[in-house]
Amino acid sequence: MSADRDTGDRYTHGHHDAVLRSHRWRTAENSAGHLLPHLTAGQRLLDVGCGPGTITVDLAARVAPGEVVGIDVAPEVVEQARAHAAAAGQGNVTFAAGDFRTAGLAPASFDVVHAHQVLQHLRDPVGALRAMAALARPGGLVAVRDSDYAGFVWAPADERLDRWLDLYLAVTQRNGAEAYAGRWLLRWAHEAGLREVAYTTSTWTFATAEDRAWWGGLWAERCTATTFAAQAVEYGLATPDDLASMAAGWRDWAIEPDGVFVVLHGELLTRV
Repeated sequence: MSADRDTGDRYTHGHHDAVLRSHRWRTAENSAGHLLPHLTAGQRLLDVGCGPGTITVDLAARVAPGEVVGIDVAPEVVEQARAHAAAAGQGNVTFAAGDFRTAGLAPASFDVVHAHQVLQHLRDPVGALRAMAALARPGGLVAVRDSDYAGFVWAPADERLDRWLDLYLAVTQRNGAEAYAGRWLLRWAHEAGLREVAYTTSTWTFATAEDRAWWGGLWAERCTATTFAAQAVEYGLATPDDLASMAAGWRDWAIEPDGVFVVLHGELLTRV
């Protein structure tokens, strides 16, 4: 996802490889577990904000021979998704570059409409949920999952990571986005007119040496080399030295033998 001139949405993370490494790690198992029991062969599924397509391709395997469409506003990332699907030999999935709200997708044409970590970056998440529901057939499902940054916890304590979280929240606020999205999904669904709604939570946990090296390393890089870093400086919220200090905090956390980081997510399933 990137800036969209029609909606005013501005993607906080950008598409640096330090971001995409995280996105490529995501699978249906670790990122869409709340949806998997509801998938059956032959369903037609839309994956909104599909990114590099790892979740999309996993979902396609579960609904085959049903058609799966992945859509993302970043053309360069859509190309990565196409390459991933080809490498996986998953022939029932196609990808398109565009905004799902304005791409001309046929109303009421999908059995499942899915979005992972999308609503938190949109200025109008309620309107996005309405648009997702409009694309689902009567009786179809809308499934979303978003993290809640204020619910992240880690050990050991480090004031540099405290500053990182404060900065991330400030940047997203300037972008008109909601980094606390995970806790607001139920309210947003009700405001969108959706009534048959189930809300759950789940976590990602990084607590092994390998996990710490991966998670801490990519966030250290994200603190200095990504759109998030550029926006923090552009908005006057941090200096390059501040960002370098936060990156060092992440690298130090990554080598802590007792280091733990837990990412909280809210999940929503609603039947249209």
